[in-house]
Amino acid sequence: MTDNIDISPPGPFAAIILAAGKGTRMKSARHKVLHPIAGKPMLGHLMDELELLGPEKTVVVLGAGREEVEPYVEARGAVVALQEEQLGTGHAVLQARDALAGFDGMVLACFGDVPTVCARTIALMLHRLQADEPACVVLGFRPEDPLAYGRIVTDASGKIEKMVEYKDASDEERAVTLCNSGLIAARAEDMFALLDRVGNDNAQGEYYLPDMVMVAQADERHSAVIEAEPWEVAGINSRAELAAVERQWQDRRRAQAMADGATLVDPATVWFSHDTEIGRDVTIEPQVRFGPGASVADGATIHAFSHIEGASIGEGCSVGPYARLRPGAVMEKGSKVGNFVEMKKAVLGPGAKANHLTYLGDATVGANANIGAGTITCNYDGFFKYRTEIGAGAFIGSNSALVAPVKIGDGAIIGAGSVITKDVEPDALGVARGEQQAKPGWAKKFRNVMERKKAGK
Repeated sequence: MTDNIDISPPGPFAAIILAAGKGTRMKSARHKVLHPIAGKPMLGHLMDELELLGPEKTVVVLGAGREEVEPYVEARGAVVALQEEQLGTGHAVLQARDALAGFDGMVLACFGDVPTVCARTIALMLHRLQADEPACVVLGFRPEDPLAYGRIVTDASGKIEKMVEYKDASDEERAVTLCNSGLIAARAEDMFALLDRVGNDNAQGEYYLPDMVMVAQADERHSAVIEAEPWEVAGINSRAELAAVERQWQDRRRAQAMADGATLVDPATVWFSHDTEIGRDVTIEPQVRFGPGASVADGATIHAFSHIEGASIGEGCSVGPYARLRPGAVMEKGSKVGNFVEMKKAVLGPGAKANHLTYLGDATVGANANIGAGTITCNYDGFFKYRTEIGAGAFIGSNSALVAPVKIGDGAIIGAGSVITKDVEPDALGVARGEQQAKPGWAKKFRNVMERKKAGK
């Protein structure tokens, strides 16, 4: 790629996303393009990149399982077209013609199961389409192992001489290392006119999208190729390929986090979501996983084996090890949760601490409060959820249960082992446990009785 190409497209364009395949190799009840990468459907990754370029219209071509995908597509403002028979990629693109009636700009044809192509690469294709007006611009790549990819044969000047599917290629053509990703761009009038002339005289008996290049060549019109990094055009047809693309995505995100100033002690064991936000001077220890909606501010430390999803971690906070922050958890500046602490819809105020074995659900904890080991906010009665409010500077003794709705005032102390069901005033002591009794000699007498019984047997 060159560095002097603006990410903005050089003119109006539309995108056609092919997603009509049955995805049988996934062996799943879920439609293939809805399988997630970093917590987001693979189709969503592609649509996000397209949206960065501002297409005039996006058309998603669906077939089997359309009822599952259609709501997702329409919620994102795209249009659905139907391919009732699976007659090849060229035939699939033609199904979008009616949806693009009257559009005379550029058209990009891409694939819902090729989710990680970058907006910048797409922009390069569109800019190339404007450069010397080729009939088509094809996205190629050079993988380490060309496998069974279709090949792109070019002349010395880089113009495409032939596009050939692997099954139809000669040994000489199979030796070519430049492979076809399947993505192609053309002007709208060319895209559909050329595809109308594509035949199906091939090993599969299908109408191949790349064959439009050869139809244009027959009209003495040249086509061009733009090369992408292999990871950008990795297709997903199986669970193994899904896992491979996930690994590649995670590797790039880890590298970005470190380049942006975070320390990953063991990068390969940290897993990010598509929307994870990480500040500078953040330290992330091994075996940490981020679900969707997590953000970590500057200077925070995430200790090993913690799981964070839908949570906001403030500046200088400390999390874990073995902590779980669920959606709605908010840690304000300098607060701390330790090992085996779980938070859900709870706010931990500045400097507050919950160091061990604690559950904070539907709770607000004031600044510098201390939550003792084994404390539970009992927020659910089997029907409804209720909140617990703990004031600034409060001290909650170990193994306490706070039965919501309940308020603990600023500076109050809760005696260890208490079950608190009523509000506690500021600076008061709240204790709710049975009175301790002592019976001198009882334990010795008990042992003597039990030993005689045991001996009698």
